[in-house]
Amino acid sequence: MDITVKTAEELRLTPEEFELIKKKLGRLPNFNELCAFSAMWSEHCSYKNSIKWLKTLPREGKKMLVKAGEENAGLMDIGDGLGVVFKIESHNHPSAIEPFQGAATGVGGIHRDIFTMGARPIAALNSLRFGNLQEAKTQHLLAGVVHGIGHYGNCFGVPTVGGEIYFEECYHTNPLVNAMSVGIVRSGETISAIAVGNGNPVFFVGSATGKDGIGGASFASANITEESTEELPAVQVGDPFQEKKLLEACLEVIHTGAVVGMQDMGAAGIICSTAEMSAKGKSGMEIHLDKVPTRQSGMKAWELLLSESQERMLMVVKKGKENAVLEIFKKWDLPCAEIGHVTDDGILRFYVNGQLEAEIPAEELVLGGGAPQYDRDYKEPGYLKKTQSFDLSSVPVPTSLLKIARQLVSIPSIASKKWISTQYDSTVGVANASTNHPTDAAIVLVKGSNKAVAMTTDCNSRYVYADPYKGTQIAVAEAARNIVCSGAKPLGVTNCLNFGNPYDPEVYYQFVHAIRGMGDACRAFDTPVTGGNVSFYNQHPDGAVYPTPTIGMVGILEHARNKMTIPFKQEGDIILLVGRSRNDINSSEYLHKINNVEFSPAPEFNLEEELALQSKIKELIENKCIASAHDVSEGGVIVTLLESGFTNGLGFSVHTRAKEIRRDAYWFGESQSRVVVSVHPAQWASCKKLLQGHPYEELGIVTDGSIDIDGEDWGKITSWKSKYDSAIEQLLAGSETESALSTL
Repeated sequence: MDITVKTAEELRLTPEEFELIKKKLGRLPNFNELCAFSAMWSEHCSYKNSIKWLKTLPREGKKMLVKAGEENAGLMDIGDGLGVVFKIESHNHPSAIEPFQGAATGVGGIHRDIFTMGARPIAALNSLRFGNLQEAKTQHLLAGVVHGIGHYGNCFGVPTVGGEIYFEECYHTNPLVNAMSVGIVRSGETISAIAVGNGNPVFFVGSATGKDGIGGASFASANITEESTEELPAVQVGDPFQEKKLLEACLEVIHTGAVVGMQDMGAAGIICSTAEMSAKGKSGMEIHLDKVPTRQSGMKAWELLLSESQERMLMVVKKGKENAVLEIFKKWDLPCAEIGHVTDDGILRFYVNGQLEAEIPAEELVLGGGAPQYDRDYKEPGYLKKTQSFDLSSVPVPTSLLKIARQLVSIPSIASKKWISTQYDSTVGVANASTNHPTDAAIVLVKGSNKAVAMTTDCNSRYVYADPYKGTQIAVAEAARNIVCSGAKPLGVTNCLNFGNPYDPEVYYQFVHAIRGMGDACRAFDTPVTGGNVSFYNQHPDGAVYPTPTIGMVGILEHARNKMTIPFKQEGDIILLVGRSRNDINSSEYLHKINNVEFSPAPEFNLEEELALQSKIKELIENKCIASAHDVSEGGVIVTLLESGFTNGLGFSVHTRAKEIRRDAYWFGESQSRVVVSVHPAQWASCKKLLQGHPYEELGIVTDGSIDIDGEDWGKITSWKSKYDSAIEQLLAGSETESALSTL
């Protein structure tokens, strides 16, 4: 066929990129080669519109064992010859079209990033965003996504231990599905995604290749439209049982010493894994595509190159060790085929039945090599003038706080997520220390040691929408605060940067300032960014989603017995609010959902104040001065108190201490750097001594189950828990998909 600029545009390449490809090749590309460039130069693979700013993030640290971005996931030292491997990625576009498979394959893909490095996944987390829960479309998407996450994780045998979910109108068409995986590896057992050794054989291992997922990387680099459903083949189909076998086979073959390098075939399939491994090793490959195991006959060269069929790996093996690899994959009943070998000239050559179908320098395809890098224009979004003009006095103080509190605990983003979490197996295959004893961050025991790993995903995207710089700092701070409130020390960050179309200057402004905020916060917390994912084009005809730079953070607890939990422990304990109360309801659930105010600034936040708070909480925990800790977030202090009482059925009697602050701001505001703790009376003197010089307030005491606010009887904690637990069920009562959500 004739290759023209129109062909390139149909493959989502620009005319300028088409000219650049011709220049790099020194000739006109054929269709297979153009398809390869289309996939590898897509935003999803090349980060061409984001790499300039990603390079400004802190990417080095004393605990980092590999450089950021050099491997499939981040790797940090946790002592005793162990490393923690972790990463978060998006599967937004596929989930918008086919929510079950989109979410399921997102889970499968992120786990492969972990075990391709030689680590065993021990836990999964997620961060989800949907539209109005009362709309049928949202219910359909949510049911499919939750089912997909639960199905894949439960069958694969890795527990889902944490996550978050928000509901906002802007995610109606374009939901966000971010999946995180955490694994453990022993030093000396890691594997790099590299191809070296002229003549070393290249193996295809895992599930056979089909036509599902073709063009997935390019699909993920375009806006969602009404026509997007026609691109269903771009959604992959997963098989968790195959992935479980692949995990065990890969970890077993690593111990034979036969593996030189390995990479999963995720976005862009074979072309991506061959290109990235070769470029990293400054080598090339000769690949015979007709030797690739397939489940569909007659697949063309470009289909084999671009297919994103799941549960597949590319493996470079030491010459002479082929039989060891073949025997292990035969034992696990998985396809395994030698499809080519490594060369030393830096060129990728792909053959079908002896005929050369594509010939491309590996370096020209990859991020940091020949892929273009753009510097986009940006300007301050017009709506920010509205946020900055918000006047607190325009919102009347409610006469009944009790009525507002009842509304707050029923908001879907605040109410119990048990109806989701019960669909996930949170204990399979691992000692999850948070299931029955809730903690602000999930705590997972490291087998064979006294250690535990803390992990969390965090981002309030309305804060980022209100102020991209400060809002992203808050996302990092909340992740670190959750780690610290659980008794652990923050180690490092992985991010999933969900934004709209980067060619929109106002969207790009959000991105640039979010990165700046993330960088400053991560430097302050000494949590380097080990890697992550950029997901642009989360856009629909009515506009972009809220800017959502999701933070995945891990921390280390040197001894698991020192973890700190959320629940109040006993009647009579003293309740403290550590931190400073402010006259602030900015961007709160109270202001947005109950008062219907769309535009207001981000909540009050100061980085130095946050660092001081976390240092103080850490000190209180280490000195065993407190019995519980729970950070103040969505819903303010009142929701924090209620959540602290639910597990053990304990209530509280508390009073407004700061009389100069509006009562609605005191109880419902979401100003940052605050933690509710409880203290046994015997520890009160020690606690007060440690708190000298740091702002705190004595709110009241823990009760046997009754709730009293400023002398007003608010009933029993059990009735509040019932309302909290049943809020979603009541919201959906009578809807067409009520049964679907309740019987996932």
